[in-house]
Amino acid sequence: MTQPLLVILALLPLVIIFVLLVVFRQPAKTTMPIAYVTTALIVLFYWGVPGADVAAHTINGIVIAISILFIVFGAILLFYTLRESGAIKAIQEGFAAISPDRRIQAIIIAWLFGFMIEGASGFGTPAAIAAPLLLAIGFPAMAAVMVALIIQSTPVSFGAVGTPIIVGVNTGLEGQTRVLDMLGETPYWDYILTIAAQVAMIHALVGFLIPLLMVAALTRFFGENQSFREGLKAWKFALFAGIVTVIPYYLVAWLLGPEFPAIVGGLVGLMIVVPAARAGWFIPEEIFEFPPRERWLPEWIGRFQDAVRVSPDVKEVPIARAWLPYVIVVAVLVLTRTIRPVEDVLRAEAATLRLPELFATGVTPSWQILWSPGTVLIIASLLTYLAFQMWKTGGSYGRAWSQSFWTILGAAPALLFAVPMVQVFINSESVAFDAMPEVLAAAVAGGTGALWPLFAPVIGAFGAFLAGSNTVSNLMFSLFQFSTAERIGLDAGGASVVVALQAVGGAAGNMITVHNVVAAAATVGLIGREGDLIRKTLIPMTYYVVAAGVMGLAIIYGSILAFAMFLLWIGAFLGFMYWNEGTPLSQRQPAAA
Repeated sequence: MTQPLLVILALLPLVIIFVLLVVFRQPAKTTMPIAYVTTALIVLFYWGVPGADVAAHTINGIVIAISILFIVFGAILLFYTLRESGAIKAIQEGFAAISPDRRIQAIIIAWLFGFMIEGASGFGTPAAIAAPLLLAIGFPAMAAVMVALIIQSTPVSFGAVGTPIIVGVNTGLEGQTRVLDMLGETPYWDYILTIAAQVAMIHALVGFLIPLLMVAALTRFFGENQSFREGLKAWKFALFAGIVTVIPYYLVAWLLGPEFPAIVGGLVGLMIVVPAARAGWFIPEEIFEFPPRERWLPEWIGRFQDAVRVSPDVKEVPIARAWLPYVIVVAVLVLTRTIRPVEDVLRAEAATLRLPELFATGVTPSWQILWSPGTVLIIASLLTYLAFQMWKTGGSYGRAWSQSFWTILGAAPALLFAVPMVQVFINSESVAFDAMPEVLAAAVAGGTGALWPLFAPVIGAFGAFLAGSNTVSNLMFSLFQFSTAERIGLDAGGASVVVALQAVGGAAGNMITVHNVVAAAATVGLIGREGDLIRKTLIPMTYYVVAAGVMGLAIIYGSILAFAMFLLWIGAFLGFMYWNEGTPLSQRQPAAA
């Protein structure tokens, strides 16, 4: 088989996903079965992978999908529990007291709160928690998911207490002869810490703009005037929130390592930004609000849109008590991921559900159910039931469980095909050929030469798009990135920057990965609109990977021209947003009578 044909076949499943999901806007539950079957057939009949391996990785993918659905179920259950208890009403009023401006609310909940949750848990949990919370305070369902996905970028490399670096990059490079030979006398772990600091530096330089891009997208796609400019008018507050978050984030990565940058960055940002918002610092004079509900476009609205309407009979709940479930979630996530004896118990073999080796392939699917964020969310729901004495309100808690169960059934078909497709794709190495992702990455690397750092983040994003995980992307491509850096003549210092660009791109790719989008959309009842969401999040993702790549060139080659290109790219991107105006809603549909 010729190399061009090999590349075309490896690319075909991704083309199918993009064309059906993004271009033709087919739902993921239709697209992903087609993509899975296509991938499996190519792997079986062209790559020559044994059928037992394909079956084993398919079953492993189903187990992973179930674990993701478990997290989504926990997030939905907590949301409905808060609604039935009356806590949602208090949270709505609390955020209105901070600021009625939807841009400010998005920055506080999605960027700051989501940043901290990502640091503690990772694996899509911030979107699963932030999206229902935004829905609860009056955001259109699609807007809630979009902003929750956009922040799945800067904090992701240090999500789950540094897992993408500690497990992804470290395991991807550890013990490799070519790495150790290039390092010479440099201790290996010191090299990993250097990469972590470089990842944080690039993220900080690129990611401080994410709050601004997020609110610009919010006003462009969900405002009455369909204008990026309304979001850009909040530039003072957005840049303030971005800077006070990424500075402690970078300092912690540089001084302490990869475990706590996102947790500390989000926490410090919350401690500074929320009081500043209450005091009116940097708040825009004009308040941004969504159009009246009757003017919302149909695609904005999810099945849960009306679920946030709290009955006037629900008792009043103090704001501090209303936030108790989220305090529990954050506290338990942080404690279980930072106290080693607790972590060891929750991740012990006795607490792990494990299938026996499948078909003599070495594949043994497992699920650490006690370690799952879904368990934490369900525990928070049960504690809410007790704290709010919900047994006194008839069948309200039973309704929360029932509604959550039926909702998760709607999300299941897409994930039960998406994740197995990914597992078959990334585990497609055979006697004849490398795995499909490596074939595609090598094809890109072959034509770039010294400009490879510009493309390194794209490979990272590609890996995350496939696997739904920065960690897995880093596992797949860290050694490939290091080897490519070596081939183009870079020393260990330059190679560390290229690996850092891989991790940064892998974080940005989380904005568009299919099963993250499906899972987040499910939490607000927005099944079937995954393509529309990816179309929107492609914009900030493109900004991120291009900006990171150009910054990588500037760092590696010490090029003033490359740094000027970085500033030019930021200016051009913001200029595009400023001058790109959509058609106002008043001209797209008649006003309601």
